[in-house]
Amino acid sequence: MFDVVSSSKWPTGFLINPNAEPLDPKWLTEFSKIPAAAVSDCLGRNVGGLGLKPFHGTRPMLGSALTVRVRPGDNLMILKAMQMARPGDVLVIDGSADLTRAVFGGIMRAMALKAGIVGVVINGALRDLDEWQTGELPAYAIGGVHRGPSTDGGGEINVPISCAGMLVMPGDLMIGDGDGVVAASRSELPELLKRCHDLLAREQATLAAIEAGTLDPDRFDAILRAKGCPV
Repeated sequence: MFDVVSSSKWPTGFLINPNAEPLDPKWLTEFSKIPAAAVSDCLGRNVGGLGLKPFHGTRPMLGSALTVRVRPGDNLMILKAMQMARPGDVLVIDGSADLTRAVFGGIMRAMALKAGIVGVVINGALRDLDEWQTGELPAYAIGGVHRGPSTDGGGEINVPISCAGMLVMPGDLMIGDGDGVVAASRSELPELLKRCHDLLAREQATLAAIEAGTLDPDRFDAILRAKGCPV
């Protein structure tokens, strides 16, 4: 094989960037009232993680993304990222959807809780599943497996990653609940919040119309007729 030569001070396959600026706490307060599905709708219904399952129960997750990309089945850079984490961070890990080895388990869960980490999202596998069911630390992953990781590297911290089909930038707002996980860029939070409030208001109006029996009975026929259907 050809040798791959690094052109920076970091060896090839390793990189650690500084943490992103903390999110303004007001966004955590505001988005704590908004379901992940509503955020997904307001971002166009084509974003968010696919295949991520909640292993902790139903507790919602909300925090700032601390991103990690690792070699499949290895957790060295995840351990380093936990040393860098601030209270309120969500570890978002791109493990290439590898399910042959768990890159996060019970000991790391205890470390994460001690560091004030508020969630873990893994494009890969975790283990010690019984411990996660206490619900203290939200954890989303593609799957679980008993086989443990290597701790050799490489990997990168605080870089743009793809996690279960979801683009995540360092410092993104991470929203998770029983429906799954969505990432939102901090630059779009003001407009996104307005759209979410509008959507939830419309949903409440629709539910009220259903309850009152006043929902327009022709609304779906009108859509079909616009497509040329003879209804």
